[in-house]
Amino acid sequence: MYRLVAILLTLILAGGGSVPAQQASQEQNPDMVIRITVNLVQVDAVVTDSKDKPVANLKKEDFVILQDGKPQVITNFSYVNAVEGTVRTSAAPKHPSQPKGVAFPPPPPPRSGMLPKQVRRTIALVVDDLGLSFESIVRIRGSLKKFVDQEMQPGDLVAVIRTGAGMGALQQFTSDKRILYAAIDKVKYNSLGRVGISTFAPLGSGENGMDATNFESEREQIFAAGTMGAIRYVVEGLHELPGRKSVVVFSENMKMFYRDGLSPRVMDSIKRLTDAANRSSAVIYTIDPRGLVYTGLTAADSTRGMTPQQIAHVSMARSQQLWESQDGLVLLAKETGGLFLHDSNDIDGMMKKVMDDGEGYYLIGYHPDASTFDAKTGQPKFHTLSVRLKQPGLHVRYRSGFFGTSDRQAAPIPETRQAQIAHALTSPFGSGALHVRLTSLFSQSAQKGPYVTSLFYFDPKDLQFTGEPDDWHKAVIDIVAVTFGDSGQVVDSVDKTWTIRLKGDTYKKVVSDGMVYSMNVPVKKPGAYQMRVVLRDTATGQVGSASQFIQVPDVTKGHLELGGIVLRSEIPQAKAPATVEHPEGHVEDPDPNGTPAVRVFKPGSPIMYAYQILNAQADSEKRPDLEVQTRLFRDGQEVYLGAPKPLDLGAPEDPKRLIGGGRMHLGDKITPGDYVLQVIVTDKLVKDHYGTATQAMDFEVRP
Repeated sequence: MYRLVAILLTLILAGGGSVPAQQASQEQNPDMVIRITVNLVQVDAVVTDSKDKPVANLKKEDFVILQDGKPQVITNFSYVNAVEGTVRTSAAPKHPSQPKGVAFPPPPPPRSGMLPKQVRRTIALVVDDLGLSFESIVRIRGSLKKFVDQEMQPGDLVAVIRTGAGMGALQQFTSDKRILYAAIDKVKYNSLGRVGISTFAPLGSGENGMDATNFESEREQIFAAGTMGAIRYVVEGLHELPGRKSVVVFSENMKMFYRDGLSPRVMDSIKRLTDAANRSSAVIYTIDPRGLVYTGLTAADSTRGMTPQQIAHVSMARSQQLWESQDGLVLLAKETGGLFLHDSNDIDGMMKKVMDDGEGYYLIGYHPDASTFDAKTGQPKFHTLSVRLKQPGLHVRYRSGFFGTSDRQAAPIPETRQAQIAHALTSPFGSGALHVRLTSLFSQSAQKGPYVTSLFYFDPKDLQFTGEPDDWHKAVIDIVAVTFGDSGQVVDSVDKTWTIRLKGDTYKKVVSDGMVYSMNVPVKKPGAYQMRVVLRDTATGQVGSASQFIQVPDVTKGHLELGGIVLRSEIPQAKAPATVEHPEGHVEDPDPNGTPAVRVFKPGSPIMYAYQILNAQADSEKRPDLEVQTRLFRDGQEVYLGAPKPLDLGAPEDPKRLIGGGRMHLGDKITPGDYVLQVIVTDKLVKDHYGTATQAMDFEVRP
């Protein structure tokens, strides 16, 4: 049963509205498509019995559908078996090309051209690595591999997506199990996420007055909004595929209530995501992989001096904390007709339940009143929907309502430069012909203000070079970077065309090693953003895209902040990088894997790192008093903890903008794997909790 808080919040969401709309092409079978037009409102519903088993033998006479509380006459009715690819109609007009019980023809290929075969089920497996513990990530990775091995069926189109990922390849929908295995292998614990964030709170917080609870609350809200934005990005791309889609979200922290009450930032993100899911005919299933969580006292708890009432209060508080962490998961599932699955250690079983739930559904249609789409005020009205059953003992799940706007016609295949780039920026179904890896770093300068440096690595072998005299080779590419806010709006963009001319051995080396391009994107306001870049080969029209979640702090408040960490192989005859600012354009480097854009190092390698320190205080002699500490994590576990050390920067010209850095040497016997370097800087001249800041960067050790 859904908790009361989620039911009450449904009323809040109703103000934003939701549309279970799916773009319909005349080539698609009309019984497979969820539509809203001036002549027909058609919605999907799942019916289960008392044991949560699907019920597939009902007739239209068994249903009652209401719009805004008023009963409607059901004119279209069918049951869709998504696995067998059949549509069974019942006492409702049939499309002349679709006899009863006959398998419908394959739908046309997605406009992305990724899968030129019929699509029976579309499944997005969204791993919220911004909101999962290390233990859960390990278990989820095993379950995803088992799903691909045993549960995928012919005609399934599947994607594995990480909410905190910067690799566009992970946002690829495919039926190729090899690609899915590779994506699952990339599912790692994200040390930058919001679960266990206290381990990334500044050390020694009790000594310098750091309020760890405030720190966690603010970070959790920012990263929760980032999760919603990443999921919404995928959901909106599902417009391009026919039929009902399943989005399975694995998360253990999607709170809506914090110390100051209901978070407007998180609530708005959930509302926008729910609306996008319903417009794309996507059903969101949410899974909390923690299993049965014990909330009572353990051996680690000290109960000395506590009364029985106080002990009981601690247990109740922990239970409340668990429920609050699940509020967003409950609401997303309820509003989109999905399921919230929890309190089970069997992730495989929960996945099986999701797949069983999506195997069949009813499509119920009626002719709406003309006033449904009357937009006299200029704003479409939100209409509530209710589906009821006449038979006792059965349960029905459906979408909560829709806006009075008719479905748009399917957009044409993008052919122009602008259309191709726009399509790649807003859809996870980009062709992937150009492989791009993105790293985004926050910086701030007196001249530019706040900005994000986007470093993207790409493979020139994907480009079409033309030969020129004297062994010259030329390719022309379009490079577009766009900053999206957590509500999905475009905040800023950069659009450039770059002509690449390479000669002889230089051309061979670049084609062999890859290229890195640096682009600075201004960010005028602080907040949580999705950075997205698109690369387009002007000769072929092929594109590639990548995205990354990034937080931009508010430097105008004067609090200590750190810019993004530049991590790279050591440059000969240099102890540390002198600056973290990257000039725009092609970045040449003797070690392509060791660039800040790639960060793949061999055991025994010396590594340099640098970062910007903003808003440090200075004493009467204009000298800052800073202390730095480093930590190293492998697969979420701390493997190194450095001692705090003074950061001697002398008397800088501008204490508000400093450059810190250091050097570390990877041992010859270091274990290969995924690592995270964390830097913690403390301003000894600041006595409150704003005197400490932290930043982290991931890298890989590979033999």
